[in-house]
Amino acid sequence: MKLKTKLITLVVAFLAAISFALPSQVNAANTDMVDTSNNNGLMTYDNYYDMLVHYGVKAVVQKVSEGTTYVDPTAKYNLASAKQAGLYLNGYHFARYTTVEGARAEARFAVAAAQSAGLPIGAVLATDVEASEQANNSYAANTANNKAFMEVVQAAGYRSTIYTMGSWVGTKMSVDKGWIADYPYNTSRDRYTSHHAWQFRSDQQFAGSYGNFDVSQLYDDFFTANQTPSPSAPVTPAPSQSAESNVASDSDYAQTGVFKPSATVNIRTGAGTGYAAIGSYAPGESLIYDHVYIRGSYVWARYLSYSGRYHYVALGVNGGESYGSRSSNAQTYSHTYYTVRSGDSFWSIASKYGISMYTLAANNGKSIYSLIYPGESLYIR
Repeated sequence: MKLKTKLITLVVAFLAAISFALPSQVNAANTDMVDTSNNNGLMTYDNYYDMLVHYGVKAVVQKVSEGTTYVDPTAKYNLASAKQAGLYLNGYHFARYTTVEGARAEARFAVAAAQSAGLPIGAVLATDVEASEQANNSYAANTANNKAFMEVVQAAGYRSTIYTMGSWVGTKMSVDKGWIADYPYNTSRDRYTSHHAWQFRSDQQFAGSYGNFDVSQLYDDFFTANQTPSPSAPVTPAPSQSAESNVASDSDYAQTGVFKPSATVNIRTGAGTGYAAIGSYAPGESLIYDHVYIRGSYVWARYLSYSGRYHYVALGVNGGESYGSRSSNAQTYSHTYYTVRSGDSFWSIASKYGISMYTLAANNGKSIYSLIYPGESLYIR
């Protein structure tokens, strides 16, 4: 009896060990695809490349629009960054429609937003159906509305599918093959293999990226078809037309990083070309920023100068040319030096870094009347 009990205990312990190992080693979901939107701010090449290399992410689905009035201000920038990192590109529209005509109007709006953001024709433009508008609609109405939305999208050259919650499939609408969200992982695993994708968590975090992310496992090539990823250097391609200032393009995000300009950029007192220029950063220099702003046609970084005042530099054109490289892993530098250029003075250099020219001179064992020469290295702090 005792021996039998002991053997049973050992067997149970062994089986328990296996059961804990299986989810992570055998049946664990793959982090194949990640959702991004304005909730995650501006995503850099480094952000996406890190997801690709360290987490196995191969596709991105970016929010492009909502209803008939909202265009996601990060869509163009994020899709360009994801393309440069070598990911498959997809988009989604957050649905607010309650009628067939409303669905068609939203689809036309979504197509225009997707095209403007650079989503390639042939990619997926999904409809995200989870709002209170659909919760209060009938099964038949939701099914007809989704069909109308997808028909317009497909006629424009995109492919489409329905994103919704697992509890809504078959109860709030008909979904043949969709992209289904259902958590937690341990109770939903293997329930959606007949669909294109299963979103298995909404709180994934990635080192260097902002906020929580929705991640999905892919069950077929629906989100990776019709594209051949071609990673390139992290320089955002030029836009087909200039971005115009509007409500959707004026946003800000709490992001930190290091910016290294590839061209001389002006330092300004505010996030806009109308603010005073008080200095500049040149190629070979760098700054640590703590906030990113989209203001009309430009993307701006904010940094705290040594004087305790905020200054701003343009990172590049919104969805267009980049003025340098950005790294999401901001480092704390123990010392900062500046290499003197022709035309520099203690006043101009001190203004650049927001310190007193008397302090700058004293830090280098000089007075403000001392001569400085091109190529000379000055200690800032």
